[in-house]
Amino acid sequence: MVRSFFAFMTRLVLALGLLGALGLALARLVTALHAVTRIFSVAEAPSADVAIVFGAGLRRDGTVTAILRDRVQTAAELYRSGKVHRLLMSGDNSTLNYNEPEAMRAHARSLGVPDEAIVADYAGRRTYDTCYRALAIFGLDSAILVTQDFHLPRALYTCSGLGLEAVGVKADNYYYLKRSRLYWNTRELFATFGAFIDLYVKRPTPILGDPEPILAQAE
Repeated sequence: MVRSFFAFMTRLVLALGLLGALGLALARLVTALHAVTRIFSVAEAPSADVAIVFGAGLRRDGTVTAILRDRVQTAAELYRSGKVHRLLMSGDNSTLNYNEPEAMRAHARSLGVPDEAIVADYAGRRTYDTCYRALAIFGLDSAILVTQDFHLPRALYTCSGLGLEAVGVKADNYYYLKRSRLYWNTRELFATFGAFIDLYVKRPTPILGDPEPILAQAE
């Protein structure tokens, strides 16, 4: 009796594990298929009014990490090539000592982007929040998304699911260690599944505030 119970529980755990793995893989596949025709290089990218740059962490000294530097550099290339007119730097500023958007702004300025072309979103704590606020706060209905290739499918799918028409430009200017890429891609499996939960189940409302329409500022 005890042996049969443990055999049943083992089969149940294995079945649930398999279903979970399939769910993760399916979510990743759906976003990849959605993104396959929407990802471009800087040279191939269509023109747009605004590029959205997603935060990716800061170093202890408050400067951008290597992966975030890559994103800002790519966005600066889009601006200098005339593909976009404004850069929306979206990141976390949940504490006084942690300010991703301002660090992103500083790096963009060091690359020749004028301050008036940079808009800061201080409450882009997650990909979902960034996409949501791009519509609700900054008044965008279309944009170019700038982030790494592993992140673009989720970012594009999330923005599309919220009503923001978007294409992506991959920020892959540097070589990253295999263990880093493995970690990012593994994490992305779970984050992508979480994005489906946000879009179709929870529909959370991020931190909002007064509207700050970017295109109106540019007029």
